[in-house]
Amino acid sequence: MSLRVGIVGGGQLARMMIAPAVELGVEVSVLAEQPGMAAELAASAVGDYRDAATVLAFAKNVDVVTFDHEHVPQEVLRALVDAGIAVHPGPDALRFAQDKLEMRARLAELGMPQPDWAAISDAAGLQSFLDAHGGRAVVKTPRGGYDGKGVRVVSTTDEAADWIGALDDGAQLLVEELVDFTRELAQQVARRPSGEVAVYPVVETVQRDGVCAEVIAPAPHAGARLGRVAAGIGTTIAEGLGVTGMLAVELFETADERLLVNELAMRPHNSGHWSQDGAVTGQFEQHVRAVLDLPLGDTAPRAAWATMINILGGPATDSLQSRFAAVLAEHPSVKVHTYGKAPRPGRKVGHVNAWGEDLDSVVYEARAAAAFFED
Repeated sequence: MSLRVGIVGGGQLARMMIAPAVELGVEVSVLAEQPGMAAELAASAVGDYRDAATVLAFAKNVDVVTFDHEHVPQEVLRALVDAGIAVHPGPDALRFAQDKLEMRARLAELGMPQPDWAAISDAAGLQSFLDAHGGRAVVKTPRGGYDGKGVRVVSTTDEAADWIGALDDGAQLLVEELVDFTRELAQQVARRPSGEVAVYPVVETVQRDGVCAEVIAPAPHAGARLGRVAAGIGTTIAEGLGVTGMLAVELFETADERLLVNELAMRPHNSGHWSQDGAVTGQFEQHVRAVLDLPLGDTAPRAAWATMINILGGPATDSLQSRFAAVLAEHPSVKVHTYGKAPRPGRKVGHVNAWGEDLDSVVYEARAAAAFFED
């Protein structure tokens, strides 16, 4: 009898779990938010992930529930657990990906390096933090932000006045120091319920307008010490928070060679798309293995270098599909992954992976191929 994985959320991450799951002999069902989503080819239900009855009905026919995103409410997650359904990652771990204030407090308990931060509920609290940190800071909404949303760099309290004014009684915002970093890195770790951990090479990420645009694996100029420190941070967080499945830890590298934890994602992540083609075991297969408590796969790179270039926006005049033939003819060594999404400015509609022994050639091939899809 086949193992059955249920994925809540019908986006591109769910879509990219389907093929490796099928190759492992695993059946996949998807609870999509609406018809026509990226993972519609495995959608067995369409419904509201915020409704416990809907999610419970979906989960009755699978062996384990996992997620395309971290937005399923805690009360729904708890209802699944109370019904005896295996949920990975579980609610006790996911709450630290859902609430940045809880994340910061727990990481502090674990002794993880992170930016200075505070919880604020009024303009006086924000002004006090600004005064102590050179007059600039980053304000974040604790819940719901991604790809640069819910994040503001401010120099005055007026720049966050609308967020402060909209706070309910007892609610707070997160304020962090504006880190003087030299680059952004990401460390991915897989952990299965029985405790096995697998660590990927630390990678460099390039952000544009708050959105990941490029990833290079492994991170250039990353010596053995940096790799050990990043792997240690990722492993400590995965074990300390009880994460099951894939964990991505976004990091700042500072001029004095410190690593500071920026964000967490408890699922496959954009920073790991390179591994689909550039590692022995890609992150999507690894996530399926991990949530089913199967032995984890080898994370070693297949070549000296790999890169991932996001296709952002897509063509305004025609479809992605209309350009495939030209891309594949011109760049036969790359792999193109598209998400079944309509082009829209700034939207992630696909990505291109390339790998090889020369970094400049690898990056050129991937960038040139991705450019075919943009006007």
